[in-house]
Amino acid sequence: MGEITLPRRMFLWCMAAIYMCAFVSLYVQIPGLYGNDGLLPARWQLRYSGKPLVEQLLSSPTLLWLGPRVGLDTHTAMELLCLLGAALSLAATLVEALRDSLVFLCLWAFYLSLYQVGQVFLYFQWDNLLLETGFLCILVAPMTLIRGSRGVKEHDRVTFWLNRWLLFRLMFASGVVKLTSRCPTWWGLTALTYHYETQCIPTPLAWFAHQLPVWWQKLSVVGTFVIEIAAPFLFFSPLRRLRLGAFYLQVLLQLLIILSGNYNFFNLLTLTLCLSLLDDQHVHFWLRRPQRRETNTDRKLWSRLCYLLEIAVWSLLIFGAIIGFDLQVDKLKNGVSSRTAFTFHQFNQFLKTVTIPCIWIGVLSLTWELLSSLFWCACVSGFLRRFWRMTQLSVFAVATVLMFTVSLVPFSYIEYDSHARLWPAVRRAHDMVHRYQLVNSYGLFRRMTGVGGRPEVVIEGSYDAITWTEIEFMYKPGNLSAAPPVVTPHQPRLDWQMWFAALGPQNQAPWFSSLMQRLLQGKADVIKLIQTDVSQYPFHRQPPAYLRAHRYRYWFTEPKADGSYPERWWRRVYDEEFYPTVHLGHTFLESMLSQYGLKDKSAPRRLSNSSTARAVRWVRSQVDGFSGHTIVWTLLACSATFCLLQGLFSRKKLGKPTSVTPEVADTEDDGSESGADETLDSCGMSEQQQEEEAEEEKDGTQDEEEEEEEEGEMDKAMLEKEEL
Repeated sequence: MGEITLPRRMFLWCMAAIYMCAFVSLYVQIPGLYGNDGLLPARWQLRYSGKPLVEQLLSSPTLLWLGPRVGLDTHTAMELLCLLGAALSLAATLVEALRDSLVFLCLWAFYLSLYQVGQVFLYFQWDNLLLETGFLCILVAPMTLIRGSRGVKEHDRVTFWLNRWLLFRLMFASGVVKLTSRCPTWWGLTALTYHYETQCIPTPLAWFAHQLPVWWQKLSVVGTFVIEIAAPFLFFSPLRRLRLGAFYLQVLLQLLIILSGNYNFFNLLTLTLCLSLLDDQHVHFWLRRPQRRETNTDRKLWSRLCYLLEIAVWSLLIFGAIIGFDLQVDKLKNGVSSRTAFTFHQFNQFLKTVTIPCIWIGVLSLTWELLSSLFWCACVSGFLRRFWRMTQLSVFAVATVLMFTVSLVPFSYIEYDSHARLWPAVRRAHDMVHRYQLVNSYGLFRRMTGVGGRPEVVIEGSYDAITWTEIEFMYKPGNLSAAPPVVTPHQPRLDWQMWFAALGPQNQAPWFSSLMQRLLQGKADVIKLIQTDVSQYPFHRQPPAYLRAHRYRYWFTEPKADGSYPERWWRRVYDEEFYPTVHLGHTFLESMLSQYGLKDKSAPRRLSNSSTARAVRWVRSQVDGFSGHTIVWTLLACSATFCLLQGLFSRKKLGKPTSVTPEVADTEDDGSESGADETLDSCGMSEQQQEEEAEEEKDGTQDEEEEEEEEGEMDKAMLEKEEL
């Protein structure tokens, strides 16, 4: 692995931006989800029994225990944490000095505190992934605020490697669970013929992707398996071009998912982890910065050998896909036919064979990074500096090894026998840190839902129980003529849970009874989860007297026979009753609320009138009426634009880059590791350091010109003397 200065800086900026999106997206939904009049009031999760603070933090690690000590109720304290997290992460995107280990520690602690009381609305895999990646940021980020230096240290290569291991666990497990679940659509390669219309919140492009021919959809499933199961092994390849190839495969998959579905910040977070596969040399290649060319004959021979090895690896992947999925050209359909050519037993045997070797591959890769870092530490001049670097490396190496060891527990969940072979001490260590979400198990799209049509719950309200009006949500499908929205990276958490609720009976979604009660009461905070513009809510003048919910089956419409587009995006048929007709005080509604403990047992505390509480309420009044995705997009666009202008300004200030001469060229044709260490001198420097270096070069150029002029005058004087 080459130098990782630029990939690390890109990784930290992206993480700061993702944190900002996550905090802002959650902030706008807190009153409706966790307020005193929300669906699941957060104050129910924290019982202030008078125990010592340390004991409370050990039982539930959340900073919200400090709320009463500063005069804030739980709901207001959650808003304060979101505001602090959003402000701190926004500042980190704008100021590189704030992309510091202490800053990321605060961001991780804030989000973990919210996660502890978030209940079902925060129990998503991407929330776990954000917490795990956020904790790795604490190890990866420099201690700028303490040491005042952002330079790359020897141990940074070791801690940055953990991102690559996390990416491997995420992608490999996501591919494996699709087959271990025995889902017939994944085994039959037909999953994508249902996926685009049955995913939670599709985008408009999902409609067009759904119209693609079946053979292409099946071939896309084959490509998904190759990218998620086979390609991750290339993350640890010693040949950098294989790693780069795996990088672009992962980027391709994530971009296609982003274009066809709204999965909030999850895909952006995965793309951020993919940066761990890059090095400075390739980033310079993106920026078209010149690199030195190696003319050594031995290097040329090694490069050609690398080419042959890479061709062999890619050929093996293609051959394995052809054999494993029986790919053949179908001339009748002008496409490619495919089928799964192996059985579940064969795949299970394969999984038993490779799970433990996967762990050893990780061990070898980590050992190589440790030895490389140790070697560079030994090369540091000066005894005290070398000793200090060795001490730092030892501390971070121990932390990295511990994180890797604990992560083996959730990784081995994919295969039972391998999990049982882990040392009991490792499992005990995992149990000790599990509450902090340091490591997690992953596996998205385990089974394809909605095979018989997309189930969708539609809530209807009425004043007289005769005339019913549908309550349309802002994001999830409902209105047949409404186009699917684009809301990434915002996550409308109620809409997501409505999608999960439609997959089963109403008793599997206890919060749904609370939703019905709040709508009957006309609670404005809950209504804003459905429609930010309250005037679009059909019962904004007066709450409905009756509510009911039905389940429908939705499908994407098909193009017309003449090839023109239909007027509607969706078609639907009635399925069954999901929730009976209820009103306030209805026996069924009251029994459901009592059964799931959703009835208020005590009145909420009076709103605090402290300066902090007033400031939090003032901020809420300023953003009230703006949709979550609008706020997220605005902040993200402003921060990205500011950083882009800042980069262009500093680039212009440093002067135009020199053109590439025949002696200086790109080294992308070198597949070995040694070429990756040769980067520009300005790599990893701050703007001030680059400006100082540019000034020194300018002064040096002026000195050279003056010396040349003096030499010219001396030569002229000598010639005149000879003529005389």
